[in-house]
Amino acid sequence: MAFKAFIKTHVYTKQEASKAKDRSSIQCLECYDRNVYIGTKNATVQHLILSSGTNGDMSPEQITTRDGRTKKLGSNNPIVQLRAVPLFNHLLVLWDRSIIALNMFSLDPVPTLKKIQHVSLFEVSESSFTDRGGCVGMVTSSSRRKVIHIHTVGVDRWEVVKEVPLLQDPWALAVDGTIVCLATCDRYLLCDVETGRGEELFPHDHSRQRIIVTSAGRGEFLLNGPESLGMFVMKTGTCQCPPLQWSPDVLAAKVCFPYILTVQPHALLIYSMLDQQCKQTVSVHGAKGLLSTPGGVVVFTERDIFSLRLVPLEEQIQALVGQEKVEEALLLLNGVQSHRPLDSYKDLQKTITCLAGFVHFYQEGFSEAKDLFIKGELDPREILLLYPDIGTCLSEDFHSQLDQENRGRDLQLLWQKDRNTFHHYLTFLGDFLRAVRGTEQDLKCSTEVDCALLRLYAELGDTENLQQLVIFPNECRLEYCVPVLEQYKRFFALGSLYQSHGKQTDALETWVKIADGSHKDSSCSDVYGHIVWTLSQLDDKETVWKFADWTLQRNQEIGVQLFTKRPREDRLETQDVLVLLEKHLLALVLYLEFLIHDLTSEEESHHNRLALAYVTQMLQEEEEADLRPTRGKLQHLLWESKFYDVSTLYERVKLTALHREKAILLGRRGEHSQALQVLVHQERDLQAAEAYCFRAVQDQDPQELLLTLLQIYLGSEDLISTVVDLLNNNPQAFAAEKVIQLLPDSWSVQLVSQYLFRSIRATVHQRRMVKLQKALAQVQLMQHKVIWMQASKTKFRLDKDEKCKVCQRVLTEPEFACSTHGELMHTSCAGLISAP
Repeated sequence: MAFKAFIKTHVYTKQEASKAKDRSSIQCLECYDRNVYIGTKNATVQHLILSSGTNGDMSPEQITTRDGRTKKLGSNNPIVQLRAVPLFNHLLVLWDRSIIALNMFSLDPVPTLKKIQHVSLFEVSESSFTDRGGCVGMVTSSSRRKVIHIHTVGVDRWEVVKEVPLLQDPWALAVDGTIVCLATCDRYLLCDVETGRGEELFPHDHSRQRIIVTSAGRGEFLLNGPESLGMFVMKTGTCQCPPLQWSPDVLAAKVCFPYILTVQPHALLIYSMLDQQCKQTVSVHGAKGLLSTPGGVVVFTERDIFSLRLVPLEEQIQALVGQEKVEEALLLLNGVQSHRPLDSYKDLQKTITCLAGFVHFYQEGFSEAKDLFIKGELDPREILLLYPDIGTCLSEDFHSQLDQENRGRDLQLLWQKDRNTFHHYLTFLGDFLRAVRGTEQDLKCSTEVDCALLRLYAELGDTENLQQLVIFPNECRLEYCVPVLEQYKRFFALGSLYQSHGKQTDALETWVKIADGSHKDSSCSDVYGHIVWTLSQLDDKETVWKFADWTLQRNQEIGVQLFTKRPREDRLETQDVLVLLEKHLLALVLYLEFLIHDLTSEEESHHNRLALAYVTQMLQEEEEADLRPTRGKLQHLLWESKFYDVSTLYERVKLTALHREKAILLGRRGEHSQALQVLVHQERDLQAAEAYCFRAVQDQDPQELLLTLLQIYLGSEDLISTVVDLLNNNPQAFAAEKVIQLLPDSWSVQLVSQYLFRSIRATVHQRRMVKLQKALAQVQLMQHKVIWMQASKTKFRLDKDEKCKVCQRVLTEPEFACSTHGELMHTSCAGLISAP
């Protein structure tokens, strides 16, 4: 069905006279309200009255008329123009080169208004051209002279207030305010009647095209320009609208925004001012002219009068959308709003935008559809209605505001026959719902949007978006969403949904079933780690204790993190935790390490329990297990900690094979000799014994312990080579005279020659270094003496009122100091300057 901007209605047919029918044909027309005035070729003015159900816009499809009065003016010269002045009930008639005034209803001449002679054209203006109120203006062109006259018209008088000379006779004119647009024999021009200033516009060729000058409203004129272009010219002489390309056969034109109606020999062509395209063709043969009315135009032939009523803009826009001419509909809507604001523009704009979105939606233009739905603030529930299954999340009290035609275009059939295309529609739904979620568009239906997204993600297998939806605050209804997640086996997301709704126990129980294998869900690779992390952040301590034992039984190393990773201000009672961990040795060790190393606990019981746990751990491990890391931690604790009970730990290890640990504990008791005996004879680790000597004294001289170790070595005949190595490796730590006293008399010098050589060399080196340091100190002292002597030989002049540079008091004592810059001061003040 073709688009219609105007509806054509027949108004009146003039009956043919038996004789001289050509002289009774319609020559011109004027309309006001329900009054129609016909001017004929034989100088007759006929008044028609429309049916009482109509007004000036002639809106009914069937219009009836009744005859009013008829006025014969005299000779048979045709009536050229009719103009109504309803302010005074005047009907102005241009006939026989004169303007006369008739009463609009009786058609009797107005006696006080004498006819104006020698007029070729005239137009009435809403402007009175003067400061006088209660008047209208009129512009006439003289048939004898090249001038136009400016008149003011009152109820009982009219007068010329101005005369504007022209270079050429006017052939056509139109008035807008104080501006007159004229057409002469070869050009168009503008004339300001207030200033008399004229402005040429552009030329025309009247031999090839009809001269057209008509007011387009809003300070604009429509002219038939060169090359058959309909030109819009503002009162200022500029063009703000693009020209319209129309036919060379145009006979007349009128503007009924947003359209331009043009009369051609066999039809009326209607163009859009918004895109300059022809929108409608109305068949009218022999049309002679057009007349603007409030709701459209009136077109007349020699015998007939037709009304072209403008279809309401809302209906036009909906018709364009129905024909899937989306861009045209939006162009028309926005263009009309800028010139003729509609009361319901916002609602209409939203409705049409959404309808346009549905057109793109069914054409799979998803990007455009989404933008239009958002711009039109479409209720997301309108979209959800179209989707099978997903629409089940809507509440029963929702009623669609769209037409049945749009609501009925369900996607059920597509879902059944073309799953691939339907998948694209599902993807669009996800994009649209994500875009509106959290906006004003989502406020009234946030629950439905979240439920729909959850079902959509579950169906599409979109694990990432599903998890993002359920872990953050949402409006999902559990009674709807829980069965959906169970149906699609999204148990990890189900737990997260429980959690976001404050059901921590249900969430953890669901995840535990996944970890134990009762539920199958591969969407999370580390469910157990997630459970531990959740418990570590949980405020509900009762729930934490409920799942703590299961967590530790599954993996002590990771499970203990539910205690160690908790926020500092929300930690569980340490003693309660230690009681629970008694049966989980590894977890106990890790928790005690956390207390000591991370929380820097100084409680003796913590240090004792950690050391004892290390011992227990090593004794329980199988022989093939690598105990070095644990043993290293134990030894480090024994060496570095100051907070454990030595006696308690020694009683625990003295009967074990942990000889190094025994030695450390003996050393902490000051029994270094016994500690070295343990390392040498029980542990049989001579390197450990030597290292013990250095570590036990920390930063002090290890000579005493090394001598003790030397004596232990000398007490065993199997360690002679070890004695030599000990001496050779530490020549500086042993005084030669003490070593010689300890060595057996049977030992030769050759056996310890290397030690003696290195010891003597080190001793000589040390003595020489002492001498060198002494010499350097003497040189430095000498330099200070030289400086002092040089300073003492300098002469100073001390005046009677000389003041100290520091304290500004007068120098009265014989002793004073002098700076390197020659400034004098008290000796006590000099000390203040030199102090750091």
